[in-house]
Amino acid sequence: MQQYTKTIWIVFFAIAMGYLESSVVVYLRALYYPEGFNFPMKAMATNLAVTELFREAATIIMILSVSVLAAKRWLHRFAWFLVIFAVWDSMYYVFLKMLLGWPDSFFTTDILFLLPSMWTGPVLAPIINSLTMMLLAWVILTERLGSTPVYRLLGRVWILLLSGTMIVLIAYMKDFAGYALDFRQSFPGGKLNWDQLMLLMPSQFVPRSFDWLLFCFGISMHLAAIFLVYTKRTNVS
Repeated sequence: MQQYTKTIWIVFFAIAMGYLESSVVVYLRALYYPEGFNFPMKAMATNLAVTELFREAATIIMILSVSVLAAKRWLHRFAWFLVIFAVWDSMYYVFLKMLLGWPDSFFTTDILFLLPSMWTGPVLAPIINSLTMMLLAWVILTERLGSTPVYRLLGRVWILLLSGTMIVLIAYMKDFAGYALDFRQSFPGGKLNWDQLMLLMPSQFVPRSFDWLLFCFGISMHLAAIFLVYTKRTNVS
């Protein structure tokens, strides 16, 4: 299959995933938030909460499966994973805006993910992540005249990418982690069972702030890694 044709079909798949994801949210909000979504979350039945966790895991498996089929080299599979994830996540918000008129702005706080802990942050943050993922994937996958194809990344590039990713994840989970710690300390006996961890604690959580400084520091490490990959391509030719 030609690269151009493959790219189109992969992007179509990611867009369809974005619509599927947004449609699930439309159903959930019709059931639990007919007046409009807001924090704190409404408690769900345990089986539905577990189903939602597995659904999120299933989306990652779907993206990983297509990215593995898209290329032979593991680095290029990684790049296709970034493409699919970025398009999926971006289109998710596009379709939510079309279907529900939400979010109200780029700074509206959303629940971004639930594994391994709840991620929260303004909608703008995952959009920025999607743009940097697309940029890194473009640098890896495009083969321009006079440049060397990228088949592997230098160790310092991986360090920047992984460290930046960890910092971004901390920025997303920091607010809920602080709340969870306070919740445990205030709960009688300090011991929580599964239902309390899954239902009671999230249903009382209201995001307080997002650490933009920490987030931007992680993004700057991603951009530094992308710059190193780009300059290596242009210099070694």
